[in-house]
Amino acid sequence: MKKQTWLITGVSSGFGLELTKQLLANGQTVIGTVRKDTTVQELMAQYPETFDREFLDVTDATGIKTLVDKVYEKYGAIDVLVNNAGYGLFGAAEELTDQDVAKIIATNLTGSIQMIRAVTPFMREQKAGRIIQISSYGGQVAFAGNSMYHATKWGIEGFCESIAQELAPFNIGVTIVEPGGARTEFRYGSAQVAELMPEYDNNPAHAFLAMLDPANGLAAGDPERMATRIIESAAIEPAPLRMVLGSQALDSTIQTLEKRVADFKKQTELAASTDF
Repeated sequence: MKKQTWLITGVSSGFGLELTKQLLANGQTVIGTVRKDTTVQELMAQYPETFDREFLDVTDATGIKTLVDKVYEKYGAIDVLVNNAGYGLFGAAEELTDQDVAKIIATNLTGSIQMIRAVTPFMREQKAGRIIQISSYGGQVAFAGNSMYHATKWGIEGFCESIAQELAPFNIGVTIVEPGGARTEFRYGSAQVAELMPEYDNNPAHAFLAMLDPANGLAAGDPERMATRIIESAAIEPAPLRMVLGSQALDSTIQTLEKRVADFKKQTELAASTDF
């Protein structure tokens, strides 16, 4: 790999941590954001010249701009942005509080949008750059009990599809990564669950409880292999707009999209009936 500067949000665990480990081992420079000072201290000691740990809450738009300015001033370039920070929120829509709704939108959706907006002027001046947005196959496929998570992922995917067209003339590529289930803290540690209502017991909205219990079997996705594929994508030209990771995720996505297209095709007469 040619030497590059990577800015990655949320490197304390999961994909962010695995990406950071692999990139540093390959001689890359990584600026990784965290929210607590107790994380990634071993990487700081092992790679003092090529790893910068920065504190950032991605819900802080001013903090995002300050950080991006600082990184560009120090390194003179941001070659790759990886929007990784985010979390899962489970429960029926009625079970979620107003604070639950606002927080996940601010983190998963608005935070990613603001990170991309902050790096865009610098990448545009460079006339080069790559934006990697960690989404989920849940950005295409929806399950009960995941409504707000899906809302953020479907939202960021629409945003990224649009800006990919805006930024292509500046030689800036955009890739949406859609992983399936993986053995990370996202599913088995950091997932947030609403205060469950008995009215939704035996309802599809609570089916996620079985998924979150490791006793029912671990997810098939290997975070290390997934991180490797994500890193490799940064060198692919032109940038792939989407990259699905995990055979189950791909099968589910294809089945969902095929059904959606079939449903649309049934509406030919209905659609035409509203034309002048």
